[in-house]
Amino acid sequence: MPSSLPLAADLDVQGLRVLVRCDLNVPLEQGRITDDGRIRASVPLLRDLLDRGATPIVMAHLGRPKGPDAALSLIPVGARLAELLVAPVRTAADVTGPAAREAVEMAGQGTVVLLENVRFDPRETSKDDAQRGALADELAAFGDVYVDDAFGAVHRKHASVYDLAQRLPHAAGPLVAAEVAVLDRLTQDPARPYVVVLGGSKVSDKLKVIEALLPKVDTLLVGGGMCFTFLKAQGHEVGASLLEQDQLDTCRAFLETGKVVLPVDVVAAERFAADAPHDVVAVDAIPADRMGLDIGPRSVALFTDALAGAQTVFWNGPMGVFELAPYAEGTRGVAEAVASLGGALTVVGGGDSAAAVRALGIDESRFTHISTGGGASLEKLEGKELPGLTILED
Repeated sequence: MPSSLPLAADLDVQGLRVLVRCDLNVPLEQGRITDDGRIRASVPLLRDLLDRGATPIVMAHLGRPKGPDAALSLIPVGARLAELLVAPVRTAADVTGPAAREAVEMAGQGTVVLLENVRFDPRETSKDDAQRGALADELAAFGDVYVDDAFGAVHRKHASVYDLAQRLPHAAGPLVAAEVAVLDRLTQDPARPYVVVLGGSKVSDKLKVIEALLPKVDTLLVGGGMCFTFLKAQGHEVGASLLEQDQLDTCRAFLETGKVVLPVDVVAAERFAADAPHDVVAVDAIPADRMGLDIGPRSVALFTDALAGAQTVFWNGPMGVFELAPYAEGTRGVAEAVASLGGALTVVGGGDSAAAVRALGIDESRFTHISTGGGASLEKLEGKELPGLTILED
């Protein structure tokens, strides 16, 4: 972790209003939270601030609204946060308007204020510096210091992430500090053997991180929908599976390094549905009318063997459509293999991977670190400058 990154734990916050950027971007179905992992991850900092006599004013986003959208309100998030904190949480009905101002003014010690979805205000994500700055000015008026604990947003040059930190004394929260520390370990002289497991839908989504990591790793295991472009590049027919024709040459170049390990069997289904007829088939025998929706048991065994003895592991992306029971076993098998590596640095790269760990009931404590920032983690591993981190170091 850079020594220039100030830490929230070192701030004297007694009696202060602390503006806290949290990552509360949780999945919702009909107004119900289906995975509260990110809310739980935000609790330690907020509890610490409360215990040290501060009043936290929380900013967060949910989804990608184009303006106020009742379906993406933080009201259910505030209710869950109050349950986890065992403290009152007052959720404002706007971002910096009359309701927010009243909530901040009325907040007594021991209370948390949660501002409404900060992306309801289009200035949050504006490309115009002046517009973002105007919102940052309004937010800054609510607090005395700023703490960023939303690693999942530090790759965004947004008002609540970048511009606000220029206006107040600032520090990194424990989630951001932990992310930076563990990602530095993955890129700066990692213990070997170093194995990366990548899944998810598209090669194009992971192209830059593959290019950045492949020279540094000993083995790259590829599953998920992206494996079919690799398999096609290897000369196999992939039926109706997800395929990016424009990435075939790129995949061939990756395969030439000799570090890439691909599945040897897959679960192939007639359609994208839990009740679709499906079978395990070898990767050189995928029927033309079927799509691969998971890696098969022989692939799980192959990947488990490749992981055995690894001292550093980074896993990002599920091995299949784990949300549907017939296609969850590949992800479960690989997750168990990673979790079983006692003594190794095992990092789960946030997003769908973290959601899969929770959905499949795997004890999170069996991994060294579960990231709260999928996209930001990948960009950090790619070597990109992250605006939200750079501004904290100033």
